[in-house]
Amino acid sequence: MADTRADPPSPTSPPHGALARAERFVRLTARVLEQHLFAHHFRGGGTAPVETALDAYRAGGGGYGHGLDPGLRGPAGRPPHAAYALRVLDAVGRCDSRRAEDVCRHLTSVSTADGALPALRPVRRGHPDAPFVPAGDDPPGDLLVTGPVVGLLHRNEVWHAWLFRATDFCWRAVESLEEPHPCEVEAAVAFLDHAPDRARARAAADRLGALVRERRIAAAGPGGPHPYPVAPGHAPDADHFPHDYAPTPRSLARAWFTDEEMARSLDFLAAGQREDGGWPVRGRRWAPGPSREARPVVTIEALRTLVAYGRPVD
Repeated sequence: MADTRADPPSPTSPPHGALARAERFVRLTARVLEQHLFAHHFRGGGTAPVETALDAYRAGGGGYGHGLDPGLRGPAGRPPHAAYALRVLDAVGRCDSRRAEDVCRHLTSVSTADGALPALRPVRRGHPDAPFVPAGDDPPGDLLVTGPVVGLLHRNEVWHAWLFRATDFCWRAVESLEEPHPCEVEAAVAFLDHAPDRARARAAADRLGALVRERRIAAAGPGGPHPYPVAPGHAPDADHFPHDYAPTPRSLARAWFTDEEMARSLDFLAAGQREDGGWPVRGRRWAPGPSREARPVVTIEALRTLVAYGRPVD
């Protein structure tokens, strides 16, 4: 008697639609944390699995380590890991929980004399880091880490003593920017979007937007000659586009760009999905592991930006 059962679908058959393709990519390549984040954002997944997965990266004292930020390796708790943890908690609506208070206590213990966060703290030698990561025994406070952290805490109305001095640092750093690096601009916007003094934030954002256009540190679109000078320490493919500065239409940075410029930027973002379903990591790559772990992170961020602007991803 003939076997009339249908053949199972081939595991290599690519699904259709940006979201379905991205989901397959995430399931095949992502860490448990990003798998649960994808499920939460796009498939109705709960918050508890995300929080449980995040717990695996705890490093003691309220900090996080163990490669939570894919670009940094080793078990030590470091400020960029804490910043990543807060982004995760914010993404699932749990940044107002006891976890955020624990992180604030950790941030107090690792802050510089001016109340800010250094990009990196000295850790035991021998832990692998990217060769271009700054190192030093007494690193200064850095807007790149402090700005996004302070912005997220204000966004979630988390009040802690550490925030007062850190907020003052961010205002000084943002309002003194004259030759900003693109990543500094992103960090500044992350702070300004949620800073409590909204009038001051809008004024600072207007000044910063004028600098972005004057210094030509926003790419108008792909193709043709390089649209702006390569920022120090960045690879030629690490362009910053309007959607990088304004990942949601509610951002103050959205006003820096015309509708046409933003549409072109989002077109470029949507077209960046690779054949395997994931988005690429722009910038320098220094080891296979960090790059593999970062791609699902970048993929989820790309999808969230497209959804925020009402772009179809199904």
